[in-house]
Amino acid sequence: MTQSDTQLLAEIESLYRDRFADFVACAASILGDRESAREAVQDAFASVVRSRSGFRGEAPLEAWVWRAVINAARKKHRRYAREAQVSALTLAMNGSVPLDDGRLELATLVAALPERQRLVLFLRYYADLDYRRIAQILGVRTGTVSASLHAAHAALRRTLSEASR
Repeated sequence: MTQSDTQLLAEIESLYRDRFADFVACAASILGDRESAREAVQDAFASVVRSRSGFRGEAPLEAWVWRAVINAARKKHRRYAREAQVSALTLAMNGSVPLDDGRLELATLVAALPERQRLVLFLRYYADLDYRRIAQILGVRTGTVSASLHAAHAALRRTLSEASR
């Protein structure tokens, strides 16, 4: 192992120790479950360590790790969503549970937002990252982060307003 590889591993470990709770909070926002979020963060860090030779240093290491965490959580979420759809459809078809129970919860509303808006919300409010850092993580411009956050707020306000009528 080279000195630069050893240094990179030390930086990854430091990020893991210092920001683990933030990574889990963000992943939990995507997944809706802290235990699954911990697993997603573990998967992400294992992937980061395995693929560390691919880190070119063009952006901060933390941005690279955030992207890995978000991708791991999204991957796990997609798998859970497929399983839940099959399960809900099965229950609805056999009459055990209605397909739509009519409850409007904030988590459901956030989940219905377009992906970029949802990710910007998570990174801003759950990970407490600034616009510049979010832009680095998502590979977009700072103005795009601002516009996405504004659009998410507007959509949530509009939906909540319509639901309260």
